[in-house]
Amino acid sequence: MSEHRALKGIRDPVPIRVTMDRTLRVKVIDACGMTCTFCHNEGTPVAADNHAQSAGDFGAVGRSERVSIYLATNGARFTAAPVIPDEMFRAALRELRNALGFEEVHLTGGEPTLHPKLPAIVALAREEGYSVGVTSNGENGARILPDCAKAGLDRVNFSIFGTSPEELAQVQNIRYRSASLATRKIEALERSIDVAAEEGIEVRANVVVPDHSHVERVHRLLDRYAPHVALRVLSSLADGDMSLDAIDQLLSELRAKPQEIHFIAGTSGFRVSYRLPSGRLIKAKHIRQVRLPETCASCRFNNPTDCQEGYYGVRLYRDPKGTFHVGVCIQRMDLCLPLDQFLESAVCGEINKMREQEFHDLTRRGRHL
Repeated sequence: MSEHRALKGIRDPVPIRVTMDRTLRVKVIDACGMTCTFCHNEGTPVAADNHAQSAGDFGAVGRSERVSIYLATNGARFTAAPVIPDEMFRAALRELRNALGFEEVHLTGGEPTLHPKLPAIVALAREEGYSVGVTSNGENGARILPDCAKAGLDRVNFSIFGTSPEELAQVQNIRYRSASLATRKIEALERSIDVAAEEGIEVRANVVVPDHSHVERVHRLLDRYAPHVALRVLSSLADGDMSLDAIDQLLSELRAKPQEIHFIAGTSGFRVSYRLPSGRLIKAKHIRQVRLPETCASCRFNNPTDCQEGYYGVRLYRDPKGTFHVGVCIQRMDLCLPLDQFLESAVCGEINKMREQEFHDLTRRGRHL
């Protein structure tokens, strides 16, 4: 899906803001209490199903019924183990910050709130000068987020997959397609949102809009959550124009007026901010066709159809032996390198050069549409 298609409905002049990507994504744990059918699991195999398997034998779906949707073709060579907030992790954060100028750590999973040492991970990252965000489904947030707030957690992006038990159950694999279980998950999410807000953590709610049938769900979210919960609608990579059409319908029904387009140089994600008649702001997050000029040039997925995420940024993983790996694509996990090799590789310099060039090019475009 193209940047042009995502922006074609904007007719009035809208300011453009350009910043540079300074975010390092860190997969802190693989465990998760949901079995969402669309989960990419940050590109790695589901550890619970593959801990005894070797590279080449990893299974896409196992007894847990969790999935990693790109595993069949992405060449993953390791499972992800929990990150330990020790000196090795501190050194990894420091070395990547020095090499690539990172300023923010974004903690992912699995489900990060299931990591018992998440507050210590947050505290260590803050000690190294990073701001810290987390993406969470909220299943354990009420218990752990107060300590994370004390440790310096800045924001939580809550992923909302359903506003009713029936909606949530529909996107779970069969074993977990239970309305009663979904009810408990939604209740846990809502408690987590309340706790995060009470603790002074910035709260964002992410909702994917695959098609027109999901538009009403976003209306319900706006009704349910107070304006301090910043709502972000995400286009579905797999559903292309159908998803973008649904977002257009939603924005039309809301009478939303575009306020700003935010391009982030060096990453495929970009955002459009809208203001509703009530004064509330919402954002739509889309994907641009961004590639690493050398690394991506010969990739078999390097076309508008097969490359679903583009170059989204740098991800850090820890394997069961304690080695840190750096990845640049969840569809090409074979490109992952051990941290020390990555720091000495041409890819590290390529990322720096591409970000600078993108920032220059996008800034020159910085005008009103």
